[in-house]
Amino acid sequence: MAVPFLDLKKQYSTIKEEIDARIADVLQNCNFIMGPNVAAFEKELAAYLNARNAATCASGSDALLLALMALGIKEGDEVLTTPFTFFATAGAIARLNATPVFADIDGRTFNIDPASAVKKINSRTKAIIAVHLYGQAADLAPLMKAAAENKSAVIEDCAQAIGARYGDKPVGTIGDIGCLSFFPTKNLGCYGDGGAVIAANDEIAEKIKILRVHGAKPKYFHKFIGINSRLDEIQAAVLRVKLKYVDGWNGRRKEIAALYGEAFKNEDKITVPYNAPYAFHIFHQYAIMVNNRDFVLKKLNEAKIGAGVYYPEAMHLQECFKYLNYKKGDLPVCEEVCSKILSLPIYPEMSVAEINEVCDAVLANAG
Repeated sequence: MAVPFLDLKKQYSTIKEEIDARIADVLQNCNFIMGPNVAAFEKELAAYLNARNAATCASGSDALLLALMALGIKEGDEVLTTPFTFFATAGAIARLNATPVFADIDGRTFNIDPASAVKKINSRTKAIIAVHLYGQAADLAPLMKAAAENKSAVIEDCAQAIGARYGDKPVGTIGDIGCLSFFPTKNLGCYGDGGAVIAANDEIAEKIKILRVHGAKPKYFHKFIGINSRLDEIQAAVLRVKLKYVDGWNGRRKEIAALYGEAFKNEDKITVPYNAPYAFHIFHQYAIMVNNRDFVLKKLNEAKIGAGVYYPEAMHLQECFKYLNYKKGDLPVCEEVCSKILSLPIYPEMSVAEINEVCDAVLANAG
């Protein structure tokens, strides 16, 4: 049985009538940029997160860039983050000519290790970007404490974690700024690119809203050198429909994760995801570790079972960051995880038969 890594067609079929009606309404009204659906979604998103505000933008990558721009990050500044993340996290730092500084990760949660991070904070550290990888919150308390003592900002990269919580608080609302992605594969995804920024400070929130429209307020009068980064009206309409389902979808992901965990619990050759006691995990990905990762991936692909490696190469070893002078062995936990990590299919519409097919294939080949 073929099992896709993700099946957005199944999801669409369950909400087709609502989606089609919302899109048709946008097309009929022909208000495509910064229209009523964008304004409404921002309010609904803020309410969902129990946040003071939400500013949408064109992508999760832009959300990170806008956050750093709003904080005034510039050349000579250092921004501390994890090396085990999608490129956008580190790329946003480098685009502003600031210096990415990488701390090692926790080998169980795969998120930034606060003990490693704190050692790298200095007078040049202007911000820490904590990534909530795979849908599990990073351990924010020690990072927040260290940042406050150093007068540094904390940015939460929640691209994979909408609906996740740290303790009883939604991620994205704990640090100074939270950044979201609505890429189609995310737990809350639109039908193109999209993102949002959540700011605790009203002044920063207003600056982000200005920066996303070329730094202009009012139109044609430019307070800052900004960028063009707006969520379009069709994507906002789609997200308004999907937002009300995201908690249910996340709940089903947790059920699937539990079924995987039960199937693998007695297998020493398979390391299952660790759920930290402070975290409400929403399983954007279900990532196991196996010593023979590449072999297992090959066998799954041969069986037409979707699987992926997120991520095969750490940020500190990427060619584009050679100028930072990291070398193999500098961040050993991250490097080991990169060699063993493997993400299995997980999406709310998965059937029990599909889950069992994946489990059988992994169990037959892990070694």
